[in-house]
Amino acid sequence: MVASTDSPQAIIHAEALTKIFRDFWHRPKVRAVNAIAFDVQAGEVFGLLGPNGSGKTTTLRMILGLLAPTRGTLSVFGRSPRDVESKARIGYLPEESCLYPYLTARETLNFYGRLFKLTRAARRTCIDQLLEMTGLQHAQHRPVSEFSKGMARRVGLAQALINDPDLIVLDEPTAGLDPIGCRQVKDLILTLAKRGKTVILSSHLLADVEHVCDRVAIMGDGVILVQGRVRDLLEQHDRCRLTFPALAPDRLEAVLQALRRETGDTPAVDHPTRTLEQFFIETIDQVRPEKAAPTGATPAEGVAEFLAGDKKDRGP
Repeated sequence: MVASTDSPQAIIHAEALTKIFRDFWHRPKVRAVNAIAFDVQAGEVFGLLGPNGSGKTTTLRMILGLLAPTRGTLSVFGRSPRDVESKARIGYLPEESCLYPYLTARETLNFYGRLFKLTRAARRTCIDQLLEMTGLQHAQHRPVSEFSKGMARRVGLAQALINDPDLIVLDEPTAGLDPIGCRQVKDLILTLAKRGKTVILSSHLLADVEHVCDRVAIMGDGVILVQGRVRDLLEQHDRCRLTFPALAPDRLEAVLQALRRETGDTPAVDHPTRTLEQFFIETIDQVRPEKAAPTGATPAEGVAEFLAGDKKDRGP
């Protein structure tokens, strides 16, 4: 395990963090998290990875103040995770979107806005922008019980952003979304990070994590097995890749012969490929028919205006 060092700009700091669940007689039953250490810096996207039962969700719940650590140190914004002022600066999307089924999408967001004591005018502005950002404007008056899992996930993401949080905790944010929705969520995460938000992301979809995270920590059996920058962990430093424009066969053979003379080995030759996600989105964009009345979530771009910029410029 590579331990991180404390930093004055760390939004989350954990040191020797341990969580032991006990049985009815207070005897140790499960050591879910075992003396882990990590920092999450301001403005970065940090991925928490691991198989089921590795301790990811328990760690997230301690960060959110839903569980108390058994031992060790954990601070969020330099305070206890249970501090009320700290909680007001956090947005949370749980793994399962627990929404009131009889409320509409707009009523759901209005409910969460009232929990954060937003004014009526502020709630209206934020909700309009979030519904547009998630592609749910046309479905805003439908009960959430009628939504598909992907649409409910979009409502859950919107409620996690209703308070314009500084720290956003996302547990499986792309679960239930189609490839287009996944791409939109990943673009949104990157945009939020560029605008100073700090994101901690837990996901089983490793491709999603690879695309958006600055650093990751891989957990197993309650401990951090490895952590570091994604590029540093994935790069193969003992190999190099050269990319050329398409060459005529004779010129390509001349290049290969020169490389053989210099390296004593025959290099592999292939063509760059797109990801299946890129190919899927491009295909859908080419053949998507124009519908007058969409029934599901519609494609959306950009980020809600109230999530951008300096909060001091927008007033209370």
